[in-house]
Amino acid sequence: MHSDADRGKTAAGALMARMLALLLLVPALGGCVLVVSPFDWWSDDNALTETVIRGSGDDKVLMLSITGFISDQPSEQLFGLLREESTLTRVIAELRKAAHDSAVKALVLRIDSPGGGVTASDAIYHRISTFAAEQQIPVVASLGGLAASGGYYVACAADVILAQPTTVTGSIGVILVGVNLSGLMDKLGIEGETFKSGAHKDLLSPLRGATPEERRIVEAIIHHLFRRFVSVVRENRPTLEREKLAMITDGRVFTAADALDLGLVDDIGRIQAAIDAAKRLAGLKQARVVVYRRPGESGETLFSSASGAAPRAAMEKRPNALPLDLTALTSPLFLYLWRPGL
Repeated sequence: MHSDADRGKTAAGALMARMLALLLLVPALGGCVLVVSPFDWWSDDNALTETVIRGSGDDKVLMLSITGFISDQPSEQLFGLLREESTLTRVIAELRKAAHDSAVKALVLRIDSPGGGVTASDAIYHRISTFAAEQQIPVVASLGGLAASGGYYVACAADVILAQPTTVTGSIGVILVGVNLSGLMDKLGIEGETFKSGAHKDLLSPLRGATPEERRIVEAIIHHLFRRFVSVVRENRPTLEREKLAMITDGRVFTAADALDLGLVDDIGRIQAAIDAAKRLAGLKQARVVVYRRPGESGETLFSSASGAAPRAAMEKRPNALPLDLTALTSPLFLYLWRPGL
């Protein structure tokens, strides 16, 4: 007789063996595609639940965390079988829940992010701005250790931005990272063969260097996206020191004190100061500070991380699972991002 635990280990081992066999077969599959059904832990049966962090009263201040790389695509683990919801998906879910709760009187964005995708950052900014206008509630951004590029872009949706004394912010700009492997291929005696319908169809190919015309094409896109970023900052930061705009938007990062002097933030204060500011703007004397969590996520404090908790819990049930995040390798990305080591 075998116990349930033994049978579970046997099944897990068999699954892993099949996965490894499939991986070994990948080179032989040529143009074939393997389609699998991913396990999405944020599905409807994993609904968000409210956790009260502090305070009392009928009214609520919702704390919404935006941490890590900002994306509109789920990150993948276990070779695509397990996916972690994107930043945009999570923000939409939390705002949708809050929109059905008339007791939510203010929103505090807790941002600790180097930025991320251009479209994801802009979509989150738009969602928060629209939510605040429709619900007629104030939004306060509380910047954590790093709120750069897309992280600052999202913060511009707030009525008030507070930075902690140790915050690093700014990095207003766009970046597109690529590689040119042609030199390495020459050394290895490898030649690339690309068949294309037009001269620029393989734009940004890592198999060769970019032509002057291709550089102009890409730079035009980058300048367009950059102007969008600058317009969002100028529209939402009325105290911005306009005569220093060129310096402010050249991609550099700033300390909290410098950001305050330049008008990028409104004040320096920790998380409680942001909560107090939200209550003051909403005309609240007392309120409960709440967060939304999914099953398996920690929610005891304001700094409990929501991102990744449920995938890790699911992975713990699969002891032989191999974590693998391939999202950064799938396609070129225009980024509002500050990550020098990318």
